[in-house]
Amino acid sequence: MATARALLGRGVGRVRLVEKEAAVAQHQSTHNSGVLHAGLQYRPGSQKARLARLGIRAMTEFCREHGVAHEVCGKLVVATSHDQLPRLEEMLTRGLRNGLQGLRRLDPEEAREVEPHVRCVGAILVPEEGIADFAGVCHVLEAELASAGGEVVTGAEVVELVREGSQWRLVTAAGDFESKVIVNCAGLHSDRITRMAGSRPPCRIIPFRGEYYRLRREREHLVRHLIYPLPEPGFPFLGVHFTRRVTGGIDAGPNAVMAFAREGYDLATVNLRDIVDAGSYSGLWRFAFRHTHMVARELAQSVDRHRFVAALRNLVPEVSDDDLRPGSSGVRAQAVLPNGDFVHDFLWVEAPGAVHVLNAPSPAATASLVIGDEIAVRALGHLAA
Repeated sequence: MATARALLGRGVGRVRLVEKEAAVAQHQSTHNSGVLHAGLQYRPGSQKARLARLGIRAMTEFCREHGVAHEVCGKLVVATSHDQLPRLEEMLTRGLRNGLQGLRRLDPEEAREVEPHVRCVGAILVPEEGIADFAGVCHVLEAELASAGGEVVTGAEVVELVREGSQWRLVTAAGDFESKVIVNCAGLHSDRITRMAGSRPPCRIIPFRGEYYRLRREREHLVRHLIYPLPEPGFPFLGVHFTRRVTGGIDAGPNAVMAFAREGYDLATVNLRDIVDAGSYSGLWRFAFRHTHMVARELAQSVDRHRFVAALRNLVPEVSDDDLRPGSSGVRAQAVLPNGDFVHDFLWVEAPGAVHVLNAPSPAATASLVIGDEIAVRALGHLAA
């Protein structure tokens, strides 16, 4: 929707958004943490760092302008052992180089002034970060598209893409459509759409489910803002953490385990095609064999609630098993290369009349407005060809 908005804003006369579901924002747009990420940990100079910096400011302004629920509540990133302190200093350096404003390095006492129940040996306060109602953002975007002359077609799963001269014919569940340029922002299905369009994706999308718990209301006082551990080097997963929600309540999690379906938000959702697709991919097995410790840890935390609680208690020792209630889940569309490496930055594939967005990692929700501008520029190049 951000890409469609950007295209209309750049003068494209006809823009049609084809949506598989009966309504917009049914998957990753609303199955996420709801956090506005500022880009503390991203490599300086990377696309992620630049887009996070621009994106959080654009999204915060968008929410403010359109009355979308949000709060710039700040985040505390903590080191829980002395051997993590060098990485904490590295994060601080990265954040400063990435242009984050108001960063502060805190000692344990200062950290407890921000979060009285946290345990750490050091921390970084990231005051720009916050939370937002991304469902609300999507509904505003949908209304903007309609008012600008765009069209949103729901219930229109794409089943075939046919190149006919300089045009595309989209065969969908809602009928056939023609377009000079197609833009693939299909998230969990982006690699399949790429293949459907006749291009060869350099990766495969593997669905990783993130499972959350919710703190019971009587214990919500244990968390004031956002509390995160230091990210683990080499992985996109941020580790279990505490997140406030704009709708109220505190989420705890997530762990990261492979889902049994690309849209498998619970254990009961199983899709045989998706299982075979992932299980037959050499890249997934290479990743698993290379990182057996991490895989075993995440699986253990998924099946053993006591291990999950133990991970949370590294941050807030007063949390107990009885404090948690079942929460929501999300599915990350993780792009994995054949050699087993995760794709950490943005990945595009372009062909005549087509732009495929194969990897739009966090901060994709935060930075969606500026990412949409980037994609629109690529699409305009094909439109002018």
